[in-house]
Amino acid sequence: MALLLLVSFIWAFSFGLIKGRLAGVDPTAVATMRLGLALLVFLPWFRPRRLPLRLAVQLAALGAVQFGVMYLLYQRAFVYLPAYAVVLFTLTTPLYVTFADALVERRLLPRYAVAALFALFGGGVVVLNGSLHGDLLTGFLLMQTSNVCFAAGQIAWRRLRPKFPPDTSDASLFALPFAGALAASFLGSLFTTDWAALHLAMSQAGVLVYLGVLSSGACFFWWNHGATRVNAGTLAVFNNVKVPLGVACSLVFFGESADLFRIACGGMLMVFGVWIAEGWSRI
Repeated sequence: MALLLLVSFIWAFSFGLIKGRLAGVDPTAVATMRLGLALLVFLPWFRPRRLPLRLAVQLAALGAVQFGVMYLLYQRAFVYLPAYAVVLFTLTTPLYVTFADALVERRLLPRYAVAALFALFGGGVVVLNGSLHGDLLTGFLLMQTSNVCFAAGQIAWRRLRPKFPPDTSDASLFALPFAGALAASFLGSLFTTDWAALHLAMSQAGVLVYLGVLSSGACFFWWNHGATRVNAGTLAVFNNVKVPLGVACSLVFFGESADLFRIACGGMLMVFGVWIAEGWSRI
């Protein structure tokens, strides 16, 4: 659970950085460069010995969906929506995680569904405080499809991890998901990105390094690793912890305004959701 919380803190900075520092940069190029940097982080640890070809293909396909397609849609959503609207539209991810797990396991535990709903309500309390601007429908559809990809990948990783060969670490194979993700993102860039005309300021390059190495590379690894150490209900709740944290970061570091009372109330609802997911079965 500590890993999921740490990642949520780091991701809280990403919304403001993308909207405030990378505005005007082709979103598909941003996604591709982030994933390329993330792949470079894990290449030194890549040890595919004794890995069945079928499992290698499954891991690459998982990454193509969870990271590659997800990022293509997520980054594109910033073109149509303000940053706080992007945050708002991630609120459905816990529901997708819960129902993806139910679909795979062929059963739905009521406490997981209730926990996901509390996560949804908690995030909603924080961000539902004003009208949305931009192309709402397009942005909404992009974000919902992105959320489905990210949720499906989390559940797929939980299913594939037990199939790893004995004494195989997560880090030794995590280059495979990023390779699949980079392939998907680069393929998309062939239709949308003029790489020859792409120019980045030094500050933008620095933001991309932060997003690629830490926010994408290290954090996706930590997130998927942490996802195998909690139940599906708690994982669903933690998908929304970044919402109040993101608002708090916007308030402190990016000069935006936020309602601290809403943040506190939303956070309490999410904590209650974690308690339901982790503790209800013991009552």
